[in-house]
Amino acid sequence: MTKPRVLISDKMDPNAEAIFRDRGCDVDVITGETPEQLIARISDYDGLAIRSSTKVTKAILDAATNLKVIGRAGIGVDNVDIPAASAQGVVVMNTPFGNSITTAEHAIAMMFALARQIPEANAQTQEGKWPKNDFMGVEVTGKTLGLIGAGNIGSIVASRALGLKMKVVAFDPFLTPERAIEMGVEKADLDTLLAKADFITLHTPLTDQTRNILSKENLAKTKKGVRIINCARGGLIDEAALKEAMDSGQVAGAALDVFQTEPAKDSPLFGTPNFICTPHLGASTNEAQVNVALQVAEQMADYLVNGGVTNALNMPSLSAEEAPKLRPYMALAEQLGSLIGQLSHGELSQINIEVSGAAAELNIKPITAAVLAGFMRRFSDAVNMVNAPFLAKERGMDVREIRRDREGDYHTLVRVSVKTDIGERSVAGTLFGNSTPRLVELFGVKVEADLEGDMLYIVNQDAPGFIGRLGTTLGEAAINIGTFHLGRQEAGGVAVVLLSVDTAVPADVLETIHNLPGVKRAMALRF
Repeated sequence: MTKPRVLISDKMDPNAEAIFRDRGCDVDVITGETPEQLIARISDYDGLAIRSSTKVTKAILDAATNLKVIGRAGIGVDNVDIPAASAQGVVVMNTPFGNSITTAEHAIAMMFALARQIPEANAQTQEGKWPKNDFMGVEVTGKTLGLIGAGNIGSIVASRALGLKMKVVAFDPFLTPERAIEMGVEKADLDTLLAKADFITLHTPLTDQTRNILSKENLAKTKKGVRIINCARGGLIDEAALKEAMDSGQVAGAALDVFQTEPAKDSPLFGTPNFICTPHLGASTNEAQVNVALQVAEQMADYLVNGGVTNALNMPSLSAEEAPKLRPYMALAEQLGSLIGQLSHGELSQINIEVSGAAAELNIKPITAAVLAGFMRRFSDAVNMVNAPFLAKERGMDVREIRRDREGDYHTLVRVSVKTDIGERSVAGTLFGNSTPRLVELFGVKVEADLEGDMLYIVNQDAPGFIGRLGTTLGEAAINIGTFHLGRQEAGGVAVVLLSVDTAVPADVLETIHNLPGVKRAMALRF
């Protein structure tokens, strides 16, 4: 079996390379390349491990014909075109916890430096001055810290601030009241936070919703004399507006580790009194760099070798422990999705994925992704579990998941149903021996079949002689039958035939079968 190949394109702790090799991957470390050089070589690799220097653009992804996963050693992934990666079926992972403590500590350090004007006092002292009376700082004890973003890093900052006897007010749309109580913070809307906070620190990703969250308008709503710290992402603050607010005294000071444009060779804030900056050092400790490098290598290797998905931004998580148990379910789900995708016609409005019995106890997200991967192949062959949900959403499909704990006729069951403008159709399958996928119901008719290779699907009126005529037609066309499965609702009613054949059924033979007496529908299938 060929080993997965991984390219490390940014400087990273050397232990990452060792982990890839120990986990069964071949790895090359080639850093500092131009985009053109990376485009020329990227098709050779299954995985790409990066930090912040490599910009994974659509052009690079278009050239990455074998790429399966991108791993970012760090939190921010604004250097990866995630929509393009999703469309290409490439998993994008980050390491959100490896540098959390380091980044949180940097924010606290920046807050202290700002409160006591340490950098400027240090510079003047080293110049031989003794500016003891020029710097009057403020205590942080008893002050209110406004936390914009209360996720992993934000929660660590809150914990440290509470330890400093500060009050913490948090704005985060995803922060539940229960979690706020657990953290010991006051949950508030943004306007309330701006009006209350003596210090504001940002810990949110850069999205369309958070871009310039501290705009000119919002800076005007702050408490006069507020001090602002940003160790998250550049672009969260309108830098020109912040300069105006500092000049007017509305903002007493600001400390930025990140800028809208990096490297920040120039900024309207440079030279402003009480402005402190560092060159994106939030994650720059020895411990953090080792942690994120090891974490990204472990995650990528787990995915490439075992199928485990951890900290993915465009695919459901699937631990390496879950993967073996879920793999047969995902195979079944993909077959059911493919079957109903090939058999359903009309404008689709909704697809339901229902799991019951033992399947209801599992992580349903990978099962859903596998169903969509099979179903979306009706539109394109270049579909997998990563890009299928993306493509389904792009087409406006309403995807619903249903979990039923009780067992029915089968110990475990996966049912896929679709609603179209011409009616509702459903198929269902189970696992034999907890490992072998098997179709057990087709459009309301009980029929047991393996779904593999070339198959023939026929709906006919149940009547004597039909099976003989069908066998004769296939025999005359030199098409050998592998397996034969028959189901019917009632004697003399509608019957379903599903059979596997050794070769694809040509269009003219299919037409002959369709013209046999009693045949209502005949279709060639491929799995």
